[in-house]
Amino acid sequence: MSAEILWALVAYSFATSVTPGPNNLMLLASGVNFGFRRSIPHMLGIGGGFVFLLLCVGFGLGQLLERAPSLHLVLKIAGAAYLLFLAWKIATSGPIEEKAGGAVPMTFLQAAAFQWVNPKAWFMAITAMSVYTIPASYTFSVLLIALVFGVVNVPSVSIWCGMGTAMRRFLSSPKTLRIFNVTMALLLVASLWPMLKT
Repeated sequence: MSAEILWALVAYSFATSVTPGPNNLMLLASGVNFGFRRSIPHMLGIGGGFVFLLLCVGFGLGQLLERAPSLHLVLKIAGAAYLLFLAWKIATSGPIEEKAGGAVPMTFLQAAAFQWVNPKAWFMAITAMSVYTIPASYTFSVLLIALVFGVVNVPSVSIWCGMGTAMRRFLSSPKTLRIFNVTMALLLVASLWPMLKT
């Protein structure tokens, strides 16, 4: 892979990782509701789960989905249902002081598994493998793409969690936190629109 293509891949991985999407909206909410440190497993789960998804797409799952549209539809429906569930959980989340007891942030495994029903993650993975793989050195290029995303993704998504953590003191009143959580839930639901159009 030439240096020019590699830098284009780095730019693509950063742009797609740092822009709004279900993962980043949930991390923003997690930063507000649980703080940065407690959200680290969530961030690492996104990075690890996405790298695993990339490898699976690169080594054949993407072709299977193209040949079996019904499987793609099942993933789409499951993803929409899970996003609606997560939006409900965010919207009904209680005040920050209540979270010390019952509520917990998303775990590493939950965040990793979410990548399989996250429409933006699928778009990113399929596009990366379609555009940046090199037929002459396919296995190497798939591994390199996964490595680049592994290095770029977690720092990129952590920005959203950091912003949420910085907002904690401004959202300390139950009323403003409620408005924030409902807004985040609505934005998460709105992120379904591109998926439902296709």
